[in-house]
Amino acid sequence: MDIGLNLYSLRNQIKEEKDFYSTMGILKEMGISFVQYSGAEFLPERIKKVSDETSVRVVLTHVPFDRIVNDTDRLMEEHNLFSCSYIGLGAMDQSIARDEKKLEDFVAQLEKAACHMAGKGFSFFYHNHHFEFYKHGSETIFDYITENAPHVNFTLDTYWVQYGGADIHRIIEKLNGRIGCVHLKDYKIQLNKDNKFEPVFAPLGEGNMDFRSIVPEMKNAGTKFFLIEQDNATEMERPFEQIEKSVRFIKNNF
Repeated sequence: MDIGLNLYSLRNQIKEEKDFYSTMGILKEMGISFVQYSGAEFLPERIKKVSDETSVRVVLTHVPFDRIVNDTDRLMEEHNLFSCSYIGLGAMDQSIARDEKKLEDFVAQLEKAACHMAGKGFSFFYHNHHFEFYKHGSETIFDYITENAPHVNFTLDTYWVQYGGADIHRIIEKLNGRIGCVHLKDYKIQLNKDNKFEPVFAPLGEGNMDFRSIVPEMKNAGTKFFLIEQDNATEMERPFEQIEKSVRFIKNNF
């Protein structure tokens, strides 16, 4: 199984071009063959240069909502520079999620942009957090998006589905054909400095997610790119060791 990484996990290690280049080289040596570009300034020429020189593909991005809906054609041209046909949004603003009318308008705009992208050979991906499982009435925000924006695909994030209290297996089944990219992120319960239990991000295999059943289900649902993500890795003393633990888990189990 080919292994990828969402670079948001190492966002502090890709801010400058030289750091981006060295980080991609380290990831390639680990066995990472593709990445999602997020967590740093979107500079298409830099992305192309580093990707070409390290032979690590960029298969997905996270870019601002305003550009997705108001600068769609130019955004696609920029993605063509580094041969990436998957364009993503990291999240909606939570003020939108709280307001049903704002949510309806937001989803309509996403669907329009996603439909336009599809006509040009691109695919749009929305990345979920936990708050999309909030219910307006009897329907979650997540379900509203899936049912009212058929051209919107999802970068399904396993940690946030768990955090939101949803059934990951039902979600995968529901999104068959619409989860070409996923974030494999583990969910671990630990004691914090106040001796209270809390959920935290963790390397794959150190938390409670049952990836041995989840990954095959995702493959059956059409997932092409499995992206490791550990949001807090970038802030740790040895961030690359955190990522390498997840790489080893995947190599040993899939």
